[in-house]
Amino acid sequence: MDPHEDAYGQSIRDYHEHGTGFEIIERDDGHIAPSRGPAMYFGDYDDWGTDEQTALGHLRESVLDVGCGAGRHTLYAKQQGHEVAGIDVSPGAVAVSRDRGLDRVEQCDVSDVDEAFDSDAFETVLMLGVNFGLVGTGETAPTVLSALATVTTPDGWILAQSRDPHDTDEPQYQEYHAFNRDRGRLPGALRIRARYKTYATPWFDYLLVSPTEMDRVLAETDWARTETWQGEGGLYTAMLEKEK
Repeated sequence: MDPHEDAYGQSIRDYHEHGTGFEIIERDDGHIAPSRGPAMYFGDYDDWGTDEQTALGHLRESVLDVGCGAGRHTLYAKQQGHEVAGIDVSPGAVAVSRDRGLDRVEQCDVSDVDEAFDSDAFETVLMLGVNFGLVGTGETAPTVLSALATVTTPDGWILAQSRDPHDTDEPQYQEYHAFNRDRGRLPGALRIRARYKTYATPWFDYLLVSPTEMDRVLAETDWARTETWQGEGGLYTAMLEKEK
């Protein structure tokens, strides 16, 4: 990756090293807004929503953290005595995670996870921090979830957080949902990039779904939603298990 394409990684690297940083999210309809900022990627257990906290009570054996960022969930799992590994596409995020004490962190896209790790390597996969979105689109989700099925044991599960995109009355979001429907995409399908100072990531797809929409996405995969914990502001975390 070109260093100037790692806006996300550079912002959390600066926050890690200097305590400052910001992140701007640009959407493909021209909407631009600041994110909550890199501080959230360093939050401790007490800072997380009840849905994430409840889900983390279901960690088992070896754990893979998808989109690990600065390593907040991976570090928690390690502190609970689990063998852990993390992946992130951002070289800056990987560097920060390693600096914070995580040895097994790889720069890897989730769709390539079955090339980076052995089959049946993990009992638990984390897609927290709304990282179910890393499946990309409804069309790419089966490929991503198939790769995760390969690296998990037959009884392994995914703890996946998403946000119900319909839980809003903001016109800027409702109009974007309509824009997506008009072009044949799920309402919560985002096409975005992150910006920081002179850095900008390539455009990428990120998917927000309601629980019912998650079930429709999972229908073409080996996974099914078996339990759901509700959070605040439309957030929820689901347990996904392989269908027998």
